[in-house]
Amino acid sequence: MPYITVESGALSDEQKEQLIKRLTEVSSEIMKVPQEFFAVTIKELPDKNFGIGGKTIDIVKAEYMREHK
Repeated sequence: MPYITVESGALSDEQKEQLIKRLTEVSSEIMKVPQEFFAVTIKELPDKNFGIGGKTIDIVKAEYMREHK
């Protein structure tokens, strides 16, 4: 049984539903395994628990938003 895990920051319920649906569809198509065999989990962590380039994601997101208004 294929198992897909997504680690991410906070997601809306709609985003989670779309991820589960589309990841399952595409993976099933590529792997030639029925969709019913796939398990998908989403692990959400606060942005302060992720870092890129020595900064937490919340800081990176804030800087990006300031630069790309």
